[in-house]
Formats: sequence, structure tokens, C-alpha cells
Amino acid sequence: MFYTESKNAEEMVREQILSRDILDPAVVSAMRSVPRHAFVNQKYADLAYSDQPLPIGLGQTISQPYVVAFMTQALRISPKSRVLEIGTGSGYQAAVLSKIAREVYTVELLETLAKKAETVLKNIGIRNVRIRQGDGRDGWPEFAPFSHIIVTAASEDIPKELEKQLAIGGRMIIPVGNRDRTQYLVLVQKEKDSIRKEKILPVRFVPLVKDSSKHVSKKKGAA
Repeated sequence: MFYTESKNAEEMVREQILSRDILDPAVVSAMRSVPRHAFVNQKYADLAYSDQPLPIGLGQTISQPYVVAFMTQALRISPKSRVLEIGTGSGYQAAVLSKIAREVYTVELLETLAKKAETVLKNIGIRNVRIRQGDGRDGWPEFAPFSHIIVTAASEDIPKELEKQLAIGGRMIIPVGNRDRTQYLVLVQKEKDSIRKEKILPVRFVPLVKDSSKHVSKKKGAA
């Protein structure tokens, strides 16, 4: 199916974003400019700008446009921001972040998705996103601290390593909970002597999967 990109993106923004109190001009502009259909499997092409998550393979999804916009707005990103994303998935959230932040670092456990996202981002001309395949719970310590961290899969807790990699004065947003109970987006704000946490929206995300091979090797080598 052929898309008139600006028309579809504009309709999505008008009907799903502006009408639901996403008013940050930078976020609205980013949602308009990123071609969501480039990140969607061809079999779901006619739903690329619909108000819903869509499968991208391997049990993962591309998030609902409103949730992408909501999370991005809650972070309060600026052109100077260095953002860490956990859970690259299709690459769509990273693309939206890249339109606002100076640098985006994103970690994806599944190598197939990481490589595909890297290709799509390159094809649409995005150059300020770095992708690494690995366990997202470990973050990306070589480039820490980050002014902002966004996690796009649900964790039963807030990984301590991510809290450590968040800069003083930084903000992190993460879905917390499991499949069997309500998940909430939690906003984490790190101050010099404290960390504040606030539930801000009930959501439903796929789980943040751990690197099973890493945990197996640890068990084998345990004293």
C-alpha cells in the first residue's frame, strides 16, 4: 500500500495526539516527521497510523502512537539531552527521540530486531542513534550518565543499574508490573540525595526479557 506520509502522520497527530493533551511542540513535531509505516511489518501496513500497538515479530510490538508521545513528553527532553532507550524493538521510539535529543543510545536484546531497526533508521536518514544488542537491564555503562532513560518493556522492578546510570537531575520513565496485574508507567526523578518515583499511567507492555544465556553462564561459574 502506498502512503502519502504527511497526510497519514498529520491525521494521526490530530486525532490521537493533540486531542489527548500531548501539546509539547517538539514532541508533536517529532510525531509528525517520523514515518511510522517504515517501522511496521508489511502485513500490517494498512494499520500503520492506527491507534494501537502492532506485532513486529518475535513476540514484540511497536507501541501505540499515543503511548510513544506520552512517554516522550513526560521525559521533558531538550536538544542537549543524551537519552538511553531500553528495548529498541522496531526503532520507532528511538526515531521519535532522535528528532528532539542530541544523542540516543538504544539497547535491544534480540539481535534480529536490533539489526532491522538499525537498517530502517539508516534508510530514513537518522544518524544520531546508536544501537547495541544486549541485556537492557544492564543499560549502556560506557556512555553513562544519561540525562534521560526510557524503558519500552515492562519490568517487575526498576533495575538498579539503570538508576545508577541516570544523571543527577535526570528523568526516567519505565512500565512496572507483570502480565498478570496492572502495569503502570513510573516516572523516576533522580536528585542528589534521593530518588522520587511516581505512577503516572496504567499501561500494558510486553515484558522486559532477561538475557537467559548470561544468567546460565553465571550459574555455571558460581562458586
